[in-house]
Amino acid sequence: MTTSFSHTSVLLQECLDGLAIKPDGIYIDATFGRGGHSGEILKQLGDNGRLIAFDRDPQAIEAAARFADDARFQIVHSAFGDMAEVIAGMGLTGQIDGVLMDLGVSSPQLDDAERGFSFLRDGPLDMRMDTSRGLSAAEWLTSADEQDITQVIKEFGEEKFGKRIAHAIVNFRQTQALTRTSQLVDIIDEAVPVKDKFKHPATRTFQGIRIYINAELDQLRVGLKAATGILKPGGRLAVISFHSLEDRLVKRFMKEQSKGKALPPGLPVTQAEIDADKVLTLIGKAIKPGDEELKHNVRSRSAVLRVAEKR
Repeated sequence: MTTSFSHTSVLLQECLDGLAIKPDGIYIDATFGRGGHSGEILKQLGDNGRLIAFDRDPQAIEAAARFADDARFQIVHSAFGDMAEVIAGMGLTGQIDGVLMDLGVSSPQLDDAERGFSFLRDGPLDMRMDTSRGLSAAEWLTSADEQDITQVIKEFGEEKFGKRIAHAIVNFRQTQALTRTSQLVDIIDEAVPVKDKFKHPATRTFQGIRIYINAELDQLRVGLKAATGILKPGGRLAVISFHSLEDRLVKRFMKEQSKGKALPPGLPVTQAEIDADKVLTLIGKAIKPGDEELKHNVRSRSAVLRVAEKR
């Protein structure tokens, strides 16, 4: 039996507004989680509307059972990087009215010590979003060489003491099995010479390892491209990011897709020819949680929502 953990959807109304939901439209919740966004989207859909949700977490698939009687809803146990192939198989490419991506780790995943995402709770050092496949964090840290561990912590965790932490991990595993989150936290705490008083010393390392284990940035790159391919003209893409690596990637992608052909100045071409390669139109500016949301959900403090429309 799966223990229930609460989850508060971030920027909920802002996402609904950004998607500009049509009652008879077809929408995708690319990161179902515990269904907070999906539930609200369904409330705005009419009898002919449709919502297709994706998630690679088996517990999220279980949570979707509460929508099982809703003929407008379908859940797919898959990473959203597979979206293009799945939607093509349904014959819906180019017919999607909106795609929502709520990136990163969810509150239930953080709160469940058995998942290994949290440095505040002792549990198995797992960190896989899909526990049915792939290497756990413990398995990877046991076999990876010091250089690879350093690169992951520095690149994906943006941790300047990545080399010291990686060296400490390799030293530890020579005498003990590294299997628990509390062990990794202790290793990091001893290895980091200067502590940030506003951030737990394990924050960046846990982030970096989690992103690597789940190939999150690769999934995002593929997913963004897939989303633009399956949207119909006028369809909306709404993406919530929670750290700078994600947000930079989303911002850069949307900006590049909203530009026309990159041509040298002075060529005899019309504006229409330049605009021909534009795929997206940016909708408004980046949106962050307001004071009221921050007061009720501290985990939303780093969230950034960006919205674009298919041309």
